Amino acid sequence: MTQQTQSRHIFISALEYSAEMHCVHLIAALQQKTAAAVWPGQTPPPQQTLRFAGFGGRQLAEAGCSLLDDTVSRAAMIYNVLGQLGYYRRLIRQAQLYFAHNRPDLVIVCDSPAFNFHIAKAAKKHRIPVLFYVAPQLWAWGPWRIGKLRRCCDKLACILPFEKDWFAARGIDAQFVSNPLFDPIDTDLEKNFKSYTAYDPAAARIALLPGSREAEIRSLWPAMLTIAAALQKKHPAAVFTACAPDALKRALLEKLKSQSPHADLPVAFAAAGLYETARQADLALIASGSATLQAAAAGCPMIVMYQSNKWLWHLLARWLVRLRFLSLPNILAGKELVPEFMPYFTSLDPIIARADGLLNTPSRLSSISQALIELVRPMAQRRASDAVADIVLDMLAADTSRPAVG
Repeated sequence: MTQQTQSRHIFISALEYSAEMHCVHLIAALQQKTAAAVWPGQTPPPQQTLRFAGFGGRQLAEAGCSLLDDTVSRAAMIYNVLGQLGYYRRLIRQAQLYFAHNRPDLVIVCDSPAFNFHIAKAAKKHRIPVLFYVAPQLWAWGPWRIGKLRRCCDKLACILPFEKDWFAARGIDAQFVSNPLFDPIDTDLEKNFKSYTAYDPAAARIALLPGSREAEIRSLWPAMLTIAAALQKKHPAAVFTACAPDALKRALLEKLKSQSPHADLPVAFAAAGLYETARQADLALIASGSATLQAAAAGCPMIVMYQSNKWLWHLLARWLVRLRFLSLPNILAGKELVPEFMPYFTSLDPIIARADGLLNTPSRLSSISQALIELVRPMAQRRASDAVADIVLDMLAADTSRPAVG
């Protein structure tokens, strides 16, 4: 019996490495779910074939997405986006033309709301359903943008537990899908608890995790090396391990280190990813962002760092941010579970002092390890990519604005 095939077209917009990997896992989940089983003697259901196009990077292309532009290699921090406005405007025009001539059945925008709001708006002009994967953090700053989100978002996939109720109360069709960072992680997090019973502060294992974006690395890596050099004087047998998302970023770390005053500081570069690196560490110096949740799942105590333009922070950002804490572990805990220095301007001495204090207090490290595991456990109970794939398939099934291509 001949099986009917329905071809559906999905546009993906992922500007940065983390968003790209979320979408890579989503494509894999969708492909698995749409591989319909056919039972003997039964009429086979229509099988959906999905094709993907959009913005992303090499990993997304290898997953089967036809790229209009490699945006991941151009990822930038908030404070240096101004220098790339022309590039982002060209991307938006490119998307507008694509929607006009190759109308997708669904547009998925992943993270990077400052840019992806424009992509979603362009999609809605062509009456294309839009899924926001990773809710914009309007609860932290810019809540006046909720009206914009309502106008251009059909479904919102939230990756933090409290977000569903916050957005639903403001008229957004939101669903908590778990956190995609935990998709590749064993859900038995208790094995990651660090007791520090055989721990020697003099030989502490310290992870240096300066982020995945070039601007982030250039900002934080020199500071982390200075902190590591100061800690080595206090903990002479300490072992330092750095982690980079790919070979290019590792080369950048090595280059910047060789040009720094700490070129001779022994730093190993981990072959494993951030999660495995954090599992092996007693303490991490880590860039603020979603990576802190991976370190939390690894049961790794951490000091969270972020740097910003000093004048922009004092003139603008400090007045827009509405939260007492800025790092995700502390936001979720509602208290200072881990030290955060966001931003730091005047001196690294307070960071060195906090790190040294933690390294010399194994009981405190142990209690932080347990608290971090308990904090993220609810987000690691199911695969976010599976939950988002179900939303995508439901949206495709509900889209009757035009017949599927047979």
